[in-house]
Amino acid sequence: MKKCSKKIILGSGSPRRRELLAGLDVEFTVDTGNTFEESVPEGAAPEEVPLLMSQGKSHGFHRPLEEDELLITSDTVVVVDSRVLGKPHGRDEAVAMLRELSGRAHKVVSAVTFRTASREKSVTDETVVHVAPLDDDEIAYYIDTYRPFDKAGGYGIQEWLGYAAMGHIEGSFYNVMGFPVHRVWELLQEFA
Repeated sequence: MKKCSKKIILGSGSPRRRELLAGLDVEFTVDTGNTFEESVPEGAAPEEVPLLMSQGKSHGFHRPLEEDELLITSDTVVVVDSRVLGKPHGRDEAVAMLRELSGRAHKVVSAVTFRTASREKSVTDETVVHVAPLDDDEIAYYIDTYRPFDKAGGYGIQEWLGYAAMGHIEGSFYNVMGFPVHRVWELLQEFA
C-alpha cells in the first residue's frame, strides 16, 4: 500500500468529511480558510455544480500551497427533477425538501478536487437514492430531532431517516454522506 508523502490538508469544516478521510488511515490537518464565495454560474447543469464548487473552494484557499502539501476540497449536491437541492435555510425549507424527496428517487452528486503546488485533478461520483414514502409526522420527527440544516437535500443518510426510509441505493453510500472515499483513495494513490 502506497502512502501519500505529501502533507494532506482537508479544506472542509464538515465533520462527516473529516470522519471519512480519517477512515482511510491517512494523516491530515483541517484548514477551512477560504475566500471562495459559492454561487452557481448561469446555465450550469445541476450535475456540474459540485465540480464547480469543489474547484472554486480549491482555488479560493487562503494561501499558496507549499511544494510538499496536498489540498483536498469537496462539494455535494442533491439533484431532483434536474434541480439542485442545497442545504435548507430553516425548518420550513427542510420540510419542503423532504416532502419533495418522499416516495421517489434522486441523485447525489459529489466532486473532489486534489491540488498541489504544481498539479490538480478533480473527480465526481453519483449515487441514486430511493426514498420510501414519508408522512408528515416522520418528516417532523426527523427534522426536529436531527436538525439537518447543514446537509444537502435536508438529510443525512447516516441518521434516522437513512435507516428508516432509504433502503435502496445505487452507488456509494459514502458518496451520499458527502465524500466518495473510494474515489479519494484512488486519487491518494495517484498523488502518492
